[in-house]
Amino acid sequence: MTDGDTKVSSPVGLIAAGGVMPFAVADSLIKRGLTPIVFALKGICDPTRVSPYRHHWISIGQIGRAKKLFRTEGCRDLLFIGSLVRPALSEIRLDLGTLRVINEVWAAFRGGDDHLLSSIGRILERDGFRMVGIKDVAPDVLMPEGSLTNTKPDEQSSYDIALGRELLRALSPFDIGQAVVVIDGHVVGVEDIEGTDGLLARIVTLRALGRIRAAAKRGVLVKAPKNGQDLRYDLPTIGARTVDGAAKARLAGIAVIAGNTVLAEPQATIEAADAAGIFVAGLPV
Repeated sequence: MTDGDTKVSSPVGLIAAGGVMPFAVADSLIKRGLTPIVFALKGICDPTRVSPYRHHWISIGQIGRAKKLFRTEGCRDLLFIGSLVRPALSEIRLDLGTLRVINEVWAAFRGGDDHLLSSIGRILERDGFRMVGIKDVAPDVLMPEGSLTNTKPDEQSSYDIALGRELLRALSPFDIGQAVVVIDGHVVGVEDIEGTDGLLARIVTLRALGRIRAAAKRGVLVKAPKNGQDLRYDLPTIGARTVDGAAKARLAGIAVIAGNTVLAEPQATIEAADAAGIFVAGLPV
């Protein structure tokens, strides 16, 4: 579904978590003449931002209620979108529809985020829905190839980028994270459950403690999807907040995979990077 060869049907159901991306995708769909219906996750999706869109609230774990709403709204094509902190099993509100597939739900929670989302996606597809990806519904929100900023990667940054990509490829089978920080050829941090923001905050702390002594404007945040990852789910995302974190970590820039990374609020992101004097670059696949 992510190679653009299948026509997306309208309305499109957006299963919306946190952050700005659900609304950027909804706006992109509207511009293309498609109707978004937002299925907002309670306690996660922004209630103020979602209010202008046609929407319904669902709790994590309410698979039965969600499927009923999808069918009522005529949504065949569905998309997971937005940032989601994995809930504890005790926080999930089960309904009858979930209890019917409870063994599969438990199994889904035993893996990483990609495994979790793809497993839930398979449950929905088995009931006649079709999971789609950003490439299918809103390709305009994906990172283009090349540097978007006034500052470009230098030779050392290019070496750090190559090393970061190699490491992320090696880590792919473990479904750990999608980001790494490399400074002057040294891997100084790998994304884990704390996410990219937490990774960058950790680099700030390590610099303050003197554990990282490299000069300012050295090092790169590299983000990439995992090898073999279903690209309909959990694509890497960067935005102005990522730039702010990289600037506070005193990195030289950010490098991500073009076409396979979501660029949130592109104008604000580029402006923030130019103001901080760091680069944001899209790498060829």
